[in-house]
Amino acid sequence: MNRNLALEFVRVTEMAAIASARLMGRGDEKAADQAAVDAMRAMLDSVECDAIVVIGEGERDEAPMLYIGEKVGTGKGAELEIALDPLEGTTVCATGGYNSISVMAIAEKGNFLHAPDTYMKKIACGREGKGLIDINESPKENLRRLAEAKKCRIADLTAIVLDRPRHKELIQEIRDAGARIQLIGDGDVSAAIACCDPNSGVDILFGIGGAPEGVLAAAAMRCMGGDFQGILQWRNDEEKGRAKKMGITDLNKVFKLDDLARGNVMFVATGVTTGNFLQGVKFKSWGAITHSIVMRSSSGTIRHIEAEHHFDTKPRY
Repeated sequence: MNRNLALEFVRVTEMAAIASARLMGRGDEKAADQAAVDAMRAMLDSVECDAIVVIGEGERDEAPMLYIGEKVGTGKGAELEIALDPLEGTTVCATGGYNSISVMAIAEKGNFLHAPDTYMKKIACGREGKGLIDINESPKENLRRLAEAKKCRIADLTAIVLDRPRHKELIQEIRDAGARIQLIGDGDVSAAIACCDPNSGVDILFGIGGAPEGVLAAAAMRCMGGDFQGILQWRNDEEKGRAKKMGITDLNKVFKLDDLARGNVMFVATGVTTGNFLQGVKFKSWGAITHSIVMRSSSGTIRHIEAEHHFDTKPRY
């Protein structure tokens, strides 16, 4: 996979971020998400590749654009799979909160789990805990292992968890273990990535979130040297049937990092609103400033890109 493609794909998330950031705090989740989808779709068509969306905005009959199975790119060049979320944290963006991003992960054909649109129980950590975390163990045991690896006390660790009623018992377990907790309203891809950033103040992620976001997070962890595990959480028999059609035979499988994203992986994201590791879009009289991250698993290179977009010389989204 040509490394120059990473810079082509970051143009895609930049435009999606700018488009959705215009609707920050306006209270309209659907409009913000649609703006991101439209901009991302338009930009993807300019990238020279033959790609298929394996993690997208839903099934074909549910999404007008960027649905699972849609072909994107020019149709020429490398055969790729793309996992994407044009606006991760739609509620966050609509309410003017923190940590909404536009995000994509790219892999060579056959290297992403084709995850159904269901929930996933997740655990993620940074480089220090790689190979130590175990989703089948208790939060207390995982915190103990991580504290030992980081040569600190459990009380020095911060767990990040989606603030949901379903996590009431999980939150109490973490508190009983003695760790600190950061509760977030949305955006567990950003939360997982924060575990790999020594400046974020976050050490480990626990909880249940979207399975598609789990694949995106795993791609980022591959690039950053972190670790991730997930177990799909089924809501009904229909979801199980769709999963089997997508090639998932073991419905209770613990998906490890390489099960979710393997081989040569790229990850790109642009901040929509300011968060743990990316600044949000800043509009100026002449255009906008964006902050993006571009990562490649093959080299371990992580690039932070601050870009100025002058609207008089480029399409205005």
